[in-house]
Amino acid sequence: MTLTKRKINMDVAFIGLGVMGYPMAGHLARAGHRVRVYNRTTTRATAWVGEFGGVACHSPEEAAAGCQFVMTCVGDDNDLRDVTTGDRGAFHGMEPGTVFIDHTTTSANIAIELSAVLAERGSTYLDAPVSGGQAGAENGRLTIMVGGDPETFERAEPVMNHYGKTVRRIGPVGFGQRAKMVNQICIAGIVQGLAEALYFARATGLDPATVIGAISQGAAQSWQMDNRWETMVAGEFEFGFAVDWMRKDLAIVLEEAQQCGLELPVTALVDRFYAEVQKMGGGRWDTSSLIARFKRPPVKSPVPAD
Repeated sequence: MTLTKRKINMDVAFIGLGVMGYPMAGHLARAGHRVRVYNRTTTRATAWVGEFGGVACHSPEEAAAGCQFVMTCVGDDNDLRDVTTGDRGAFHGMEPGTVFIDHTTTSANIAIELSAVLAERGSTYLDAPVSGGQAGAENGRLTIMVGGDPETFERAEPVMNHYGKTVRRIGPVGFGQRAKMVNQICIAGIVQGLAEALYFARATGLDPATVIGAISQGAAQSWQMDNRWETMVAGEFEFGFAVDWMRKDLAIVLEEAQQCGLELPVTALVDRFYAEVQKMGGGRWDTSSLIARFKRPPVKSPVPAD
């Protein structure tokens, strides 16, 4: 006799329905979970319920009440503290045994701080920042870096799999955020390198399409190269994670590095370059806009062959 594993639908709260949280919560609803949502802009929550069903709540506390899992995806440390321990915050509505999963990119310090608060209340905390952008959230293909104890991760992993392609526990609470810092350090350096390479190619008479067609098959290949080189050359920067948010993330990285007595010279330099892009009015441009700092070079005539 073959036993079929029964699917278990749960009561889940999702707090924060921005460009990431909105589709992430939608995947939970599509999977059959009973989803309660909260968003500071109530029209956003109303629109989500109209599309996916579920319940729009008037506060994080109301959304969290009676749920087995509570997720957040908000702006920064202050936003997270407000929706958790603030007036009518989620922690006030959570029952002992609830798993709290934070998908915001924050400092490791606040993850450790809030984890301790929850432990006193008999609940557990996972810091689980994501990578993959809006497209990854919409397609359910996010990379999720998780900090927390193994037992809590094992409980929560099947839920996060609804919107995550890669869901991996990195270590204890705070390690998910530190892994996301590593991710942002890598992206900052790669995008700056790609911006300089494309600028150099045009200035020396090379056809960017021809060059990228060749080098993208070798060691220079990257996601940024595959997905952003054309729009960078065209000066189009409306395709992803905004400069304002990248600067927020890099500030977290540089503060963590300072606390650890570390120097990150390339990251600090690229952060200053992003500050220049902001001054150009590009705060809402995507991160590939680093190339906009360079004056468009005259196209050099190709060197004749021997």
